[in-house]
Amino acid sequence: MLKLILRNVFRHRLRSVLTLSGVAIAMLAFGILRTLVGAWYAGVESSSANRLVTRNKISLIYLLPLAYKNKILRVPGVNGLGYGVWYGGVYKDKKNFFPQFAISGLDYLSLYPEFLLHETDKMEFGKDRGSAIVGQATAERFGWKKGDTIPLQGTIYPGNIELTIKGIYKGARKNTDETALFFHYDYLNERLKKSSSDLTDKVGWFLVRIKEADQAPKISLEIDELFSNSLAETLTETEKAFQMGFVAMTEAILTVVRVISIVVIGIILIVLANTMAMTARERSSEYAVLKTLGFSPMFIFGLICGESISLALLGGILGAALAFPGGMLFQLELKSFLPVFDITYETLLLILAVSCGVGIVAAIPPAIRAGRISISQGLRSLG
Repeated sequence: MLKLILRNVFRHRLRSVLTLSGVAIAMLAFGILRTLVGAWYAGVESSSANRLVTRNKISLIYLLPLAYKNKILRVPGVNGLGYGVWYGGVYKDKKNFFPQFAISGLDYLSLYPEFLLHETDKMEFGKDRGSAIVGQATAERFGWKKGDTIPLQGTIYPGNIELTIKGIYKGARKNTDETALFFHYDYLNERLKKSSSDLTDKVGWFLVRIKEADQAPKISLEIDELFSNSLAETLTETEKAFQMGFVAMTEAILTVVRVISIVVIGIILIVLANTMAMTARERSSEYAVLKTLGFSPMFIFGLICGESISLALLGGILGAALAFPGGMLFQLELKSFLPVFDITYETLLLILAVSCGVGIVAAIPPAIRAGRISISQGLRSLG
């Protein structure tokens, strides 16, 4: 049967090639869309259970007094603290978007062991308030190297700043963000004291490291109780919950992407089903001859299903192979917004599994019809 199935797959070469191409393109689109959804959750997946984020209870855009730092450090179970703000400057052109954070310094970086930076670069960054470190992806994107001076035009904060790159960090894992730029909050704060006194000594969030992850709810509650009924009440949550808040803002987009991926599968199912229906109709007389020779309807069913699965699986393999270059091109276009876009082996296996499923479903109607048709009707058929 296997030999007969393989011969049947390419009996009508043009039709088979077109069908394979359609399946491959559909599976490529399916893989890219599924990876897109996974990339959206990259920040959530890379979150640490031992990190909490304390922000303004109203919204992240409202700042917190820097003086909260000492009170948070005194909470039992807290063994590390850093703070930062979103700078949001422009490098040469507004299209050159990348994350920029003014942070408390080395104490903030120590909370992220997944950021790999040479010890010498860390020391240089710690000594120079006008310095910065940048992720490898952004450095490669703009051709930056250690020692370069980077001008940033302020948007949220007034004035322009110039930063000297003291180090380029890499991610310890594939889902680590390598697009961010970090510089000293003290450098920004000193400048604000001269121009915008209402923004000085205020931060966007506190990053809190705790000893035991299972103590997160208790510690979060204790921190928020410290500032209850104050002018700037806080909301403390795990880093994962904090990241999920951003994902929730775009949940409608993710829903659309998921729906489109299902629609793509539906379309290719219709295309493959139509191909198999035409094939089965053209070979009705052949199936009748096989029945005359004593082959059962299940044998006919197996022939048609085998051919359909072979077409779908070959197209799926081709689509999975194209997913890597396709993913690279997709990431190049959206690297500023999706720092992590990795085609995983799970995605490839899903493509192959969906291909097999499509092949089986597409073959069922024509296979049932071919099995039920009588020998006399089949021999009279002209295809």
